[in-house]
Amino acid sequence: MMPEVRESVRHSIVVPLYNERENILRLYKQLKETMESLGDSFELVFVDDGSTDESSNLLRNIALQDGRVTVITLPRNSGKSSALGAGFEVALGDYIITMDGDLQHHAADIPRFVEKLEEGCDIVCGQRLQRSGEPWMQRMPNRALNWITAKLSGVRIHDFGSGFKAYKREFVAQLPVYGEMQWLIPILALRQGCRICEIPIAIAPREHGASKYGFLQKVPFFFDLITVRFLTGYLSRPMHFFGSGGIVAAFAGGLIAFWLLMENFIYHTNVLQEHGPMMFFATVLILSGMQLFALGLLAEMQVRHFHDRVGGRSLYTVTGARHLTKKNEETIRH
Repeated sequence: MMPEVRESVRHSIVVPLYNERENILRLYKQLKETMESLGDSFELVFVDDGSTDESSNLLRNIALQDGRVTVITLPRNSGKSSALGAGFEVALGDYIITMDGDLQHHAADIPRFVEKLEEGCDIVCGQRLQRSGEPWMQRMPNRALNWITAKLSGVRIHDFGSGFKAYKREFVAQLPVYGEMQWLIPILALRQGCRICEIPIAIAPREHGASKYGFLQKVPFFFDLITVRFLTGYLSRPMHFFGSGGIVAAFAGGLIAFWLLMENFIYHTNVLQEHGPMMFFATVLILSGMQLFALGLLAEMQVRHFHDRVGGRSLYTVTGARHLTKKNEETIRH
């Protein structure tokens, strides 16, 4: 039997797995060798995302032989984000490194991620280098997706989709991970003032199994991107989002309506007969603008109620104030 995991763990390696029976033993040996060479305490957290092959039994046997291995079994295939979220909840390490279980990520790169964390970065993202022979039908959509994400989010990294990342625990432990949010963790973390950097990594060709993350699995990412963009930019001021759209729509509709009105009064044009579709379009724009504006007001009232009545959490944290500990002690005495 190998040593049991100590209460104080320096590194946690979180690996989501789905039907990777052929790769598990080799992956475990590579991770074990690399982490032992670092000399710090570590744990390996394998998340079985509802595998239908023998992955679960194989992981369980490894955990029985090595106390530094933790196995999380999800009852059904819930997706990579859910698997990572479960791993983050269980992981004990000060540094949490995530990687895929298909052997396309090299365990030998982990020390480079750790080095960047120790230099002061809070999140280190792996930037996948272009693989020779990769079809342009796969390469171009990935590049476009990463470019759009960087522009919309303000996070200047080149590869959001890489599963090889490293985090400081205090930042990633409190982030919501669901849907396709694993792509967007750097965006959520940036809102908390994280320092994000990127290092190039090589991707090995897959030897066993098939990829579980094709183009169709990336489609829901766009919806999560819109959600994150709204949450990071307009969560505390929804009127700025809905109100702006409402004003633009109502103003455009008003201009069209004014033009039609002048056509009727000055040139005596039968507006309904000559410009019927345009009149209906103007009406829809005006009504849509009013509805968006009203929706913004309702959302603003909800936000105010949350902060004024419920006592919602602040959107910032305070650290380093010398009197903060004393103030907390006085609150407890009272």
